[in-house]
Amino acid sequence: MSFQQGLSGLNTSSKNLEVIGNNIANANTFGSKASRAEFADMYAGMLNATGGSDVGMGTQIAAITQQFSQGAITATENSMDVAINGAGFFQVHDPSGSLLYTRNGQFKVDRDGYVVNNQGDKLLGYMADANGNVVQGAATELKLPTAGISPQATADVTMEMNLDSRATVITPPATGPQIDFDDPKTYTSATSMTAYDAKGQEVPLTVYYQKSAADTWDVYITANGAPISGTAAAPTPSTTITYPTNGAAPSAPAGPVTLSIPATTDANGNVTSVAIDPVTFDLSKSTQYGASFAITNLSQDGRAPGQLNSISIDPNGTIMARYSNGKTLAAGQVELATFRNPQGLQPLGGNAWASSFASGDPIVGAPKSGTMGQLQSGALEESNVDLTSELVNMITAQRVYQANAQTIKTQDAILQTLVNLR
Repeated sequence: MSFQQGLSGLNTSSKNLEVIGNNIANANTFGSKASRAEFADMYAGMLNATGGSDVGMGTQIAAITQQFSQGAITATENSMDVAINGAGFFQVHDPSGSLLYTRNGQFKVDRDGYVVNNQGDKLLGYMADANGNVVQGAATELKLPTAGISPQATADVTMEMNLDSRATVITPPATGPQIDFDDPKTYTSATSMTAYDAKGQEVPLTVYYQKSAADTWDVYITANGAPISGTAAAPTPSTTITYPTNGAAPSAPAGPVTLSIPATTDANGNVTSVAIDPVTFDLSKSTQYGASFAITNLSQDGRAPGQLNSISIDPNGTIMARYSNGKTLAAGQVELATFRNPQGLQPLGGNAWASSFASGDPIVGAPKSGTMGQLQSGALEESNVDLTSELVNMITAQRVYQANAQTIKTQDAILQTLVNLR
């Protein structure tokens, strides 16, 4: 009599129940992947064995494989939570510096500014320079800026507008200034904007448009109320725009106008802004059509100093930092890794895996590139465990365990019958 078959069935059924139990235990673990017990039969090697005459020795666990199917994505309202929709793993360095892989995107910022998970592992990616340009290359530990953003003096101003061709020509007085900024009758239209000096101090600018002749406009600019060209008593145009007869893009000036904004002082003589020199004004996108004066775009590249307010992560992995001065700059980009055989990854616990010979070397790249999935900020990937299926599998495994126990019981009864023979 052989109890081998029933005993092997008990052992494998027990192991199967352990796998099912582990799946159920991690049904609420973000980024966790279900496992599956795979079985194989056993035969004893026999000399001169023929055909199918051998009786098997039972079963064995051939492998416990991981199922890397996509888990459901759940919104969390936390911008540091990130889910991968598609293929790929986050790359992290554990405290010892070892490279690990995870699908759990529950990240935080530690006191040093590094992006870490609950185990203290640091997320890897590409860093950005001071101007927000992501520098791709070897992945490094992502560290968010903690010192804020430095000011930047205005260097380029772009104005997109329409000047009303129906406006009447303004005839300047025979004597005195050609324009009085306090008298709207001496100019046709005006608009305001804010520039910044090298210290990040605001410099209020007002641009006045005076139609001086048919298809010709003189442009006056003031900084903190003082003209930047000429004197306060006798301001002069900073530039003159000339349009073709069809009112399309100006024929003059031919390109951006380079100007200098002088330093300004208050009534007590205190310097309120330092000189901004040079500044280019691009008026090439202006028009002169028979429609009301309108500014359609007014932009400048200066900024005040600011502190980090919040961050978000784009689908392509770019980490966008938002500052108190209203500016948004890229602080880095997450790098993902994929494997030819993800089932060959070695599970380490803590929602992490390590590469192995079976998994092959990682293939790295930015999200949404190649076969990489995209990221979803403010969301997490749930476990791919199907709880209903696992409960059914558990019932089946329990019945299989009982059936194998019954074969042992039957073998025991037969052996007892033989022993009792007289």
